[in-house]
Order: sequence, then structure tokens, then C-alpha cells
Amino acid sequence: MSTEAVESQQVVVESDYDSPTWRQLSDFSVAVTGNNFPSHASYADLRLSSVRDMGSVARADRKIVEGEFGYVLEDVPHFTDYLPDLPTYPNPLQDNPAYSVVKKYFVNEDDTVPQKIVVQKNSPRGIHFRRAGPRQRVYYEPEDVYACIVTCGGLCPGLNTVIREIVCGLSYMYGVKKIVGIQGGYMGFYSRNTIPLMPKSVNDIHKRGGTILGTSRGGHDAIKIVDNIQDRGINQVYIIGGDGTQKGASVIFEEIQRRGLEVAVAGIPKTIDNDIAVIDKSFGFDTAVEEAQRAINAAHVESESVENGIGVVKLMGRFSGFIAMYATLASRDVDCCLIPESPFYLEGRGGLFEYIEKRLKENGHMVIVVAEGAGQELIADSIRSMGHEDASGNKLLLDVGLWLSQKIKNYFTSRQRMTINLKYIDPTYMIRAIPSNASDNVYCTLLAQNAVHGAMAGYTGFTVGVVNGRHTYIPFYRVTEKRNKVIITDRMWARLLSSTNQPSFLSAEYIEEIKTPREPPK
Repeated sequence: MSTEAVESQQVVVESDYDSPTWRQLSDFSVAVTGNNFPSHASYADLRLSSVRDMGSVARADRKIVEGEFGYVLEDVPHFTDYLPDLPTYPNPLQDNPAYSVVKKYFVNEDDTVPQKIVVQKNSPRGIHFRRAGPRQRVYYEPEDVYACIVTCGGLCPGLNTVIREIVCGLSYMYGVKKIVGIQGGYMGFYSRNTIPLMPKSVNDIHKRGGTILGTSRGGHDAIKIVDNIQDRGINQVYIIGGDGTQKGASVIFEEIQRRGLEVAVAGIPKTIDNDIAVIDKSFGFDTAVEEAQRAINAAHVESESVENGIGVVKLMGRFSGFIAMYATLASRDVDCCLIPESPFYLEGRGGLFEYIEKRLKENGHMVIVVAEGAGQELIADSIRSMGHEDASGNKLLLDVGLWLSQKIKNYFTSRQRMTINLKYIDPTYMIRAIPSNASDNVYCTLLAQNAVHGAMAGYTGFTVGVVNGRHTYIPFYRVTEKRNKVIITDRMWARLLSSTNQPSFLSAEYIEEIKTPREPPK
């Protein structure tokens, strides 16, 4: 392993998997989270191809900076990594009267944010990310900026707010005049469908659901997209989308870097499921949980109004059950919550049917919330589409809500134990299509403005997100290499079980197995 000192830190060029950096990252991850760091194969990209003066890394897939006491910075790319002689300019914000009252508005270049804040006395300082915010020097003159914004993937509350605040941030904070929206997702780059975006034209769009730019899945050809970006003279690209979209953004950035273009690529992570790794939460999640309350309340009213009433509500959550879990905790009317991370079974002692029967005898009604990705293994054999994917690479899921409702009806009908009245509610697309609430609007504003600050400061190939309450710039690979999931051995899931009084549906052996940390790769 070769290193070059940068004051008290080092930029590391990884040469093998047995390096101190690899061991440190792996050991720290296992110690703090109980999970292994990514496999050797996925960390092959940790190698950095060359090191310039003062530790700047050129053509690097991953920039790892080491410091004292186990400090590790997973840094994001910067123009100077591959374009070292670019001029810089004073940040226009220093002359903006709206920000003149701020005592310390510009972010210190050395500011970083720790990924983990709960540590022990002798713990290493661990992994950090670069703090987001405005810098004193920028790499663009306002009149030279030609920015574009694109939205991809499924709908989510807050998309229009993010679009609005990118436009207003570029215009009002930095004086940028040339901003366009790419219509129809990534495919819009091919068809050259664009609309001019100005503060006046986006003034009220945050009050609407959906996205004014339109969206689509798939349609990603990095070569054609970068050709189009280069032909138009675009030099800032803002990409709003989920993990599949961010993977596409990463490939676009790599092609831009390969061509040596001064084009900043900034991602704003979007997923209503809240399954983006590393970040505290994704925008639209609070709105989704709040709107889900209406469906749960309707199911509760329906179920308690009849004898042996059962309300089944299906909520979003393909691979992660955060919406179902938080909506259940917020409601307090839910008797059972089923999520993808927690297996369950229907029949037999301790199964779902036994619990339903017990609950109906006790209360006369019950409400079940099920995430769309729950129980897929139970119904895989009955649906031929299992294993198929949509254009974004997401697995096509089976409708667990309808399947579960029918299974419950069949169980009680065949055994003639009691007559039930079951109502099934699926508010999925109603939740996706609404405007964001007040807290999400504020969150979207901060994400958008920090994406603009990062691009203007010359950072590229990054996603903006909140880590431990602080806005950060995160490398694309960190938010795309795995999904954030509910940890069913964590306190939050225990709080849910305590609230609903449902069984865990897990054997003691299984619980012990998932609580035992896995061995790090050798």
C-alpha cells in the first residue's frame, strides 16, 4: 500500500484486500453495526489509480482519506482530481444581503460528519463523509452555468419541491440564468425534450403532486446521455431518483470524468420506501407515513363497525418496511404489522391465523398493515411472474394484500369457526401522488440547496443526504451498494411489537442466529 501524507491525514492507494484500510473498515463495521462491510469483490474499486500533489486523487473510483485514531473519510470526487488547473471565483453569496447576517455561513473545507455517533471510549473515530454547504470559492461564473434537472423512477411526494428549490437556489443564490428540465426521465436526453425553468415558472409547483418534468423507468445509455450533455453545453446535471437512478448517475459521472469534462453530476436520493443506505431518511417519507394514517383510520372504522371485522391495509415497502412500521407506531390502531424483513407464517401454533382468531375473540375486530414486499416467499409458487423485473431493475412483486385477504377469508370459511367481515384497502398510488407536507418541504429545500452548493464548489459524482442530522456529500457507491432495511433485532421493531402485541412469528433459534455477528471476510 502506498500513501502520501496530507498534513495529519493520508490519501490511500489500495493495492490489496489485506490492507490496513480494508481491515479497519471491515472490523469497524462489524463492531458497530453487527454487519460485514461489502465483500472483497465489491471493494475491488477501492484501488486509486494515481495520486497528485497534496494528496488529490485522479481518476479515482473511491477516495479514502485516513487520519489519526481510526479516522476514515469516504470523500467525493472533485474537479481538481482530474482537471487540476481550473480557475476559481469568489462565492456570490458573500455579497448576497440575505446571507450577510449569518456569522459563519461558509463551510470549513475540513468539516466532516461521522457515520456513527454512538461509540465506546476506545472505539475508532470511524467513517466520515464530507459536510455539505457553500464554500468560499466556486468553480463557475454564474453566466457560464448551464444546468439541467431530471427526475426518474416512481413518483414520490416532494419531487416538485426539489425541482423548485434547485431552480431558485441556482437563480437567487448564484445568479444562474440558464436552467432546463429534461422531460420524461433519462429517455428525455435522447429525445431532446426540455423545458426552460425559471423561478417564476416553478413558483407554485411545490403545491402539486408528481413531477412537472415527467418520469420514466429505464432508458439509460450513459454514452448517449453524455453525448447529449456535451452537445448542448450543459455543465451541471441534477438527477433526482432512487437507488437505480443513482446507479445510472454514477455511470454518467464516470463517463464524464473519462472524457475530462467540467460537468458536475449531483444526485438527490428519492425513495418513498426510505431504503436508501447511509442517510437518515429520504424526502417524501414523512408525508407517506402521515397519509398512510388516513387509510389505517378508515380500516379501523370499518372493522370496529361490524362483528368480527378485519381491516387489511397494504402500504409501500418493496424490500424495506419503514412506512408500515412507522405508520403502525403512529396510528396505535394496528393489531399486526407485516414487513419484508420479518418472516411470518400462516397456519399452526403461533401463526398469523391463530393470532387473528385470538384477537377477534378478545376485541371483536382488528387491523392488519402489510408492506407490499412482505410474505413474497409464501406466494412465490403461485405466481409465474416471480423473478421478473421492471425497466428499473426492480423485482416485480406479487400483490400480498389481495393474497393475504383471500387466505384469511378461506381459512375462516373452511373451518366455519366464525363469520368475518374483511375490508381490503390499498392506498399505494394515492400516497405517492400527493404533495409533500410541511416537514418534507423544508427537507427538500435543504437537500436541493446543498446539491447546488456542492456543484458550484466543484464537487461531482455525489449524492446529498442527511447523516446524523447533518447534511453531507456521499459518494454514489455508498448509497447504491445496499439497501437500508428495518433491523428486527433493534429497539424500534421491539417498540412496534409492544404496541401491537403481535407475536414475532420467529423461532428462538432464528432470533439467536440473526443477532449473532457474522465473521468478516478473510
